[in-house]
Amino acid sequence: MALGFRSRVEHASYPLMERLNSLPRAVSLVALLAALAVGLLAPRPFGGLAFLLVTVFVGWLLFLTWPRLTMPERMMRLAVLVLTLAVAVVRTVPGTGG
Repeated sequence: MALGFRSRVEHASYPLMERLNSLPRAVSLVALLAALAVGLLAPRPFGGLAFLLVTVFVGWLLFLTWPRLTMPERMMRLAVLVLTLAVAVVRTVPGTGG
């Protein structure tokens, strides 16, 4: 029996999620804040790439947790995803500001 896309992603993500859960919460927070700081302070296109990395991470977490979230939680996390993607584009594409 073939697994669906969500099941395959969840299965492949399990080892990494276990590692993330075994870390102290402060380590994950500091790593995220460091990536955001690099995204804000680094010159183009490196700042945009850092924000793109944050966007991929947030999107991955959103995909994994989507079925268990309530509608307001989904909308809030989707807004964060869109915001990080927008900043990534602005910090990467020449002539868009930033």
